[in-house]
Amino acid sequence: MVQYNPKDWITFIFRFHKSDTFRKLIPMMIFIGLYTYGVGYLELEYWKLSEKNHLSNITVMHSMLGFVISLLLVFRTNTAYDRWWEGRKLWGALVNNSRNLAMKLSVMLKEEHDRIYFRKLIPGYASILSKHLSDVETSLQLYEGLDIDHHKHRPNQVAKMIFQKLHDLHEQHKISGDQLIVLNAEIQSFTDICGACERIKNTPIPYSYSAFIKKFIFFYVMTLPFGYVFSLGYYAVPVVIFVFYVLASLELIAEEIEDPFGFDANDLPIEKISANIKKHVEEII
Repeated sequence: MVQYNPKDWITFIFRFHKSDTFRKLIPMMIFIGLYTYGVGYLELEYWKLSEKNHLSNITVMHSMLGFVISLLLVFRTNTAYDRWWEGRKLWGALVNNSRNLAMKLSVMLKEEHDRIYFRKLIPGYASILSKHLSDVETSLQLYEGLDIDHHKHRPNQVAKMIFQKLHDLHEQHKISGDQLIVLNAEIQSFTDICGACERIKNTPIPYSYSAFIKKFIFFYVMTLPFGYVFSLGYYAVPVVIFVFYVLASLELIAEEIEDPFGFDANDLPIEKISANIKKHVEEII
């Protein structure tokens, strides 16, 4: 995730980050510019059309469609940001629940080897979940004595280990039944968070809707030169390029943030959050 000062907005104008949409759209912007120049040359120089031609009225259509496409893009970006923010709230809940579980166990457990086990396992769940959501392969052995099978659901395996250990402690009368019920709620919250994150990751925006927006932007921009060259001449080239840059950038940003668990610059820093969970749990237990 890109770290920046939101108050220092003037520098953003002159700084192009590697994930900036301008870099990604340069080839298409060059194509749009050449296309607009070609349309302008044909209409003004080759066919010698004038503003009295009916093609000049196409700008009226663009005005109406511009309002429609703006509504679609607003809905698109809002939906993508909601997914990004929901993912951040889920990982914030994982941080809090890990701390709560660690604090309860630090009070309930008296033997050091039991404390060491949970000191490794609780942050291990966050680490495995981050790799699970990012589709990163983990080593067969995450921590000493903890075997993780690649071919099975990895977070579930760690959650099962935690509950199994709690069950064994209850059988050994090291924790009471009431304490087990309290701790079980924390373990269940881990699984609920994992399921919610998987829902975000595995359920992208419907294909038909995403494809329609892309086609709409493409055909909208490709028809702009036919009307704009009559009123702007060859100045229509930078104008059309700018319109394409704005519309396509909004779509690219929405595509990037709707899956917040990857490695894009604007994705959530789940690896850093996992490291903070490890630090906090080791401090508590």
